[in-house]
Amino acid sequence: MSSSRLQSILARPLRTLVQTRCSSSRAVAPIVTSDSYRKSLLNINPTEVTTLSNGLNVCSEYIDTPTATVGLWINAGTRWENPDNNGVAHFLEHLVFKGTSNRSQHELELEVENMGAHLNAYTSREQTVYYAKCLAKDVDRSMDILADILQNPRLEEGAIDRERHVILREMQEVETNLQEVIFDHLHAMAYQGTPLSFNILGPTENIKSINRADLLQYISLHYQPHQIYLAAAGGVDHAELVKLAEKHFGDMQTTHVSEVEYPPARYSGSHMNARDDAMGLCHFALAVEGCSWTNPDYFALMVANTLVGSWNRAQGGGRLIPSPFARTAFEQKYPQSYMSFNTCYKDTGLWGVYGVCEPDDDAVRKFIGAVQSEWRRISRGASPGEVQRAKNHLKTLLLAQCDGSTAVCEDIGRQMLTYARRIPLAEIDARIEAVTPSVLKKVMDEYVYDRDPVLVGLGATEGLPDQLLVKFQQSSPLD
Repeated sequence: MSSSRLQSILARPLRTLVQTRCSSSRAVAPIVTSDSYRKSLLNINPTEVTTLSNGLNVCSEYIDTPTATVGLWINAGTRWENPDNNGVAHFLEHLVFKGTSNRSQHELELEVENMGAHLNAYTSREQTVYYAKCLAKDVDRSMDILADILQNPRLEEGAIDRERHVILREMQEVETNLQEVIFDHLHAMAYQGTPLSFNILGPTENIKSINRADLLQYISLHYQPHQIYLAAAGGVDHAELVKLAEKHFGDMQTTHVSEVEYPPARYSGSHMNARDDAMGLCHFALAVEGCSWTNPDYFALMVANTLVGSWNRAQGGGRLIPSPFARTAFEQKYPQSYMSFNTCYKDTGLWGVYGVCEPDDDAVRKFIGAVQSEWRRISRGASPGEVQRAKNHLKTLLLAQCDGSTAVCEDIGRQMLTYARRIPLAEIDARIEAVTPSVLKKVMDEYVYDRDPVLVGLGATEGLPDQLLVKFQQSSPLD
C-alpha cells in the first residue's frame, strides 16, 4: 500500500470507515432493539388447550419444524407416597417399558427404533412424565405407544423381580453423585416427617418388597384422566392432536373424581453433618424455606438466586467475574465451586446454595460465612446495576430453556400442572422486569434474613459450622 493511500485512509473519519466496511460485507446481522425483543415475545404461537370429556387435558404449541415432542405429564410423584410404598412411582416408571398387553418389550423397543423416535420417562417429587420425540408424521404412532404403556402395562412378576435389581444398582450409582446425595439429605432434613422428605428411588427395603398389587393400586389412584396433561410441541396441529387424543385416550375412565390429597409441607430449620474425611472435600447445601411455584414472590427469588449465581474454579474468570460473590469465592483459596438454587413445590420451596470446598484452614466455615454475608448484603440492598444484570441473565436462561420442541413441551407440561395455564413469555418478561432493588430487598427480608436455615454437610466436614453459629450469621450485623 502506498504512503499516500495510507495517509488518505487515516484521514477519513472513523464512522466513514465503519460504514464502508459494513456496506462491503455480504451479510450484517441486525441489531436487536428492546422494541423488536418485545415484539418477538408477542409473536410466539400461543399454547392451545382443550379438555376431553373424560377430563384429560390436551395442550400444544405449534413450531414450524419437521419434528415433534409429545408426552404425558401426570400429577403424581413421590409426594403422594407413604413410608410403606415409597419408591412405587419410580418403580412403575421403569416397568411400563417392559411390555404391554398389546406389545412385548422387544416389539415395543423395535417399533420405537424403526420410527427413529426417542422414548423416555422420569419421576420427580410432584410429577411423573412419559414422552416421545419423533418426526411430526409419527405423532399418531407415538401417541399410540404412550397410550398403550399408560393404560395396558403388563407388570409381569418376572419383569418386576428383574427390575428390582436394576433399581438397586441405580441406587448404588446415585450414591456416587454427591450433589444428588446432598439434595436428598437436604429434603430429608428440611421436611422431616412429611412425604417431601422421601427419596425418589425409595429405601432398599421397599424396593425389595413392592409387588404387582402395589403398582396396580398406585395406577388406579393416580393415573386418572383429570390428573393428566397431554402436551405436545413442534410440527403438530392442535385440532389434529385433539382428535388423536380422543382416539387413544378417550376411553380412559375416571374412577376417582377428586384428586388424592397429599400431606402439607412442614419446613424445619435443622443441621446434619455426615463426616467422612476420606472423601477429601466438603460438600454442603445451605438453604432457607422459599416459596411455591404460584407465589407472587417466585420471580423475585429467582432474580435473587441469579444474583448469587454460580462459579467453578475450573472455569477461571478471576477478578473480572461480574458476580460479586463469585469474585469472593475466587479470592478465597479453598472453595472449588458453588451453585445457587431455587427449588419450588406446590406449597413450599428451598432457596439456597450448594457448594464444594477443601477443608484446609477453617475454609468451610469461612466459605459458608461468606455465603450468608452475601445474602445479608442483598437483603440490605443490591445496586440497580447488578439487579438489572441478574434480570437480563435470568431472561436469557429462561428463553434458552424453550429452545426446541422437547424443551417447549416440557415447559408446557410443567406449567399446566403447576399453574393450570401456560404463562406467555411476554408476561414472564414483565414479571421479571418488575423486580426492582426495593422489591428484592423486601423479599430477601421476608424469606432469608433472620430465618432458620437448614445445613447439610457430607465428606471432610470437620470445619462445618454448628447450627447455632449458622443461625446467628443469618442476621449478624457484622460484615
